[in-house]
Amino acid sequence: MRLAMHPREQRDLVKSWAAISLAFAIVMTGLGFSQAWLLGFLSSLAIAAVTVGLGFLVHELAHKHVAERLGCHAEYRANDTMLLVALVTSLFGIVIAAPGAVLVSGHPTPEQRGKTSMAGPIANLAIAAVFLALFFLLDGWLAKAAGFGSVINTWLGLFNMIPFGGFDGAKVFVWNKVAYGAVAVVGVLLAFVQVPLGLF
Repeated sequence: MRLAMHPREQRDLVKSWAAISLAFAIVMTGLGFSQAWLLGFLSSLAIAAVTVGLGFLVHELAHKHVAERLGCHAEYRANDTMLLVALVTSLFGIVIAAPGAVLVSGHPTPEQRGKTSMAGPIANLAIAAVFLALFFLLDGWLAKAAGFGSVINTWLGLFNMIPFGGFDGAKVFVWNKVAYGAVAVVGVLLAFVQVPLGLF
């Protein structure tokens, strides 16, 4: 199934991806003005775009894809205020990020809402597993980047499975507690593998 996107939705996804990648690159390298810093920053930006940025993008597209497969209309909308917050907080060494959300129109059932919400964290955990495999296959800075990608996507998956508030996990928990537990267990198992490797 091909995802249909309006130009605004495409712009919002690219804008959010760029802002999140930039914010994490700033945290990874800090601020500086030397040529060596610039090279390090560009390297960090590339790593952030492929690891954090990709995790964000696939997370949101998974929400949209499942929602539309279930017969709902769904569009991603960026939160410009929170994108600015992410960039500002990155200057202080942290990233507070809520870049936007996939808005599902109509009146989805608890099952539609639960399956749509579950798709994002599952996508992150799948990406985390792929990066973990690459960590074992690569070496040097590529292995380090893959390790970072595995950890950040595991964290994104688990964080979004918090079972209350506006998190994805709250909707999954209401719909199907067994499905909620299965996703949460996979995330925790990934984290347990990463800890002894020094990735967390």
